[in-house]
Amino acid sequence: MSEVNLETYAENTWCKGCGNFGILSGFTQALKELNEEGLRLENVVIASGIGCHAKIVDYLNVNSFYSIHGRVPPTITGIKLANPTLTVVGFAGDGDAYGEGLSHLIMSAKRNVDITMVIHDNRVYGLTTGQFTPTSPLGFRGRSTPKGSLEEPLNPIELMLASDATFVARCYSGKVDHLVSVVKQAIKHKGFSFIDVLQPCFTFFNTYGLYNKATYIMEDHDPSDIEAAYRRAREWLGGTETKIPLGIFYQRTKPTFDDLLLKKQIPAKDLSVPDISSLLGNR
Repeated sequence: MSEVNLETYAENTWCKGCGNFGILSGFTQALKELNEEGLRLENVVIASGIGCHAKIVDYLNVNSFYSIHGRVPPTITGIKLANPTLTVVGFAGDGDAYGEGLSHLIMSAKRNVDITMVIHDNRVYGLTTGQFTPTSPLGFRGRSTPKGSLEEPLNPIELMLASDATFVARCYSGKVDHLVSVVKQAIKHKGFSFIDVLQPCFTFFNTYGLYNKATYIMEDHDPSDIEAAYRRAREWLGGTETKIPLGIFYQRTKPTFDDLLLKKQIPAKDLSVPDISSLLGNR
């Protein structure tokens, strides 16, 4: 099989050392391997929000769409509902997803839409030069918190478990082979897939030292055990703890929102409006 070239003409403008390079490399490799397994790349659609992460859609030669800050989940939900035969992946930053777009992310998980969300979690607003985000550690010093943030960081893994996401994982952009494996599993999962990727911002919040030392890949974890998933999620609370687990925390199957709503209809092809009266009941 000939080598698939997913590069574009766009000049890459990420800072040298940016963790986004690892995510781009890992996702590109995942798509190539999935293509070899039968995934048609012309049926792949990616979308991004606003921030350094968003440039990834410029660097991948697949169908892509720029969303606005925090609105990646409803954007890719709309794409999936219009044509459920597509493979749809959204990219967002931690400020993008856990700040402006938090309600959209939670509702997508709750509904179990068959989409994949990849969060570039650098724990800082890098594009606007260093403000704190919902996942920044307590005491984070930046342009908006020069004396240190007074807020405890949000725990994305625990949040997605509580939101009933059916695939919850964490990766590190410095462990690309592991990222490739998890991304492939997330895309293959039938339902809402969530991956929080620890992605150091070399310029404004360099966390390479911590992640290189503290991250480890879970090998003795049962992803079907929700209580075990919560325990693992609480191992790292966003500080300088010595252990940061990576891998699939939780995975289960349940009916997807798009299957329940569309009932095998493809609105983009038949232009019909799904009949949802049976789902609503007598009201």
